[in-house]
Amino acid sequence: MKILVTGANGMLGQDLCPILEDVGAFVIETDVDTLDITNSEMVQQVLSDIRPDLVIHCAAYTNVDKAEEDLETATKINVTGTENLAKTCGKLDIPLVYISTDYVFDGTGSTPLKSDAPTNPINNYGLTKLRGEEAVRKYCQKYYIARTSWLYGIHGKNFVETMISLKDKEELNVVDDQIGCPTWTVELANGILKLLQKPYGTYHVCGSGQTSWYGFAKEIFTQCNLNVNLKPCKTEEFPRPAKRPKYSVMDNDGLCRKWEAALHDYLQLRIEENI
Repeated sequence: MKILVTGANGMLGQDLCPILEDVGAFVIETDVDTLDITNSEMVQQVLSDIRPDLVIHCAAYTNVDKAEEDLETATKINVTGTENLAKTCGKLDIPLVYISTDYVFDGTGSTPLKSDAPTNPINNYGLTKLRGEEAVRKYCQKYYIARTSWLYGIHGKNFVETMISLKDKEELNVVDDQIGCPTWTVELANGILKLLQKPYGTYHVCGSGQTSWYGFAKEIFTQCNLNVNLKPCKTEEFPRPAKRPKYSVMDNDGLCRKWEAALHDYLQLRIEENI
């Protein structure tokens, strides 16, 4: 199978591409230099020339807070770029996998969200990703929308690395009233492979279980055998430009392992890679 990946140099892409190759796929890695998704003519040309069997769309504007002040750029990448891909994939009958987010939800619930739960984003990032979803559904007959959450991986800046870098602080305060599902990029990549065996549609591909950012930090330090003066705090104590959903736990229907087990493997990999 010939698979084209957008955003191949990103945190997810760098873990996904080798995993796809391991299962025998011929992977065409693209990034903004080789496939500018905001350029509709370039998208049509590249996909028409390559004619991949599948496109996995990882490229995205992911700076949640900056999107509050720069909606134009977030929209150009997350909405227009996705629309360009969806239109061309639809015309060429190429299945499209679109990576979306738990931030399409408003966080007012209290039970794990099913894939057909009502969406209602409360920040610009979530809004642009939802509009990307809508474009995929509008223009593609064959698609998988994979919503994920609290993503971390060895190839990018993430919460796990931030916490470890702050381990020597006299006191470390972490938000305890936002609840979600930590997800390792490798788990997401393997979840995407499982999706390809399922009917087309919208799925939640995130770590199983749930925790707060404080609970996530606590588990990181426990697994690392680090004694850190960690304190829970409220969201209001650390105001950010973009609102975050208070509860964005998603029901992943068994697509990924328990988040604690995935974190263990990630931390082991850090040791092996001498990070």
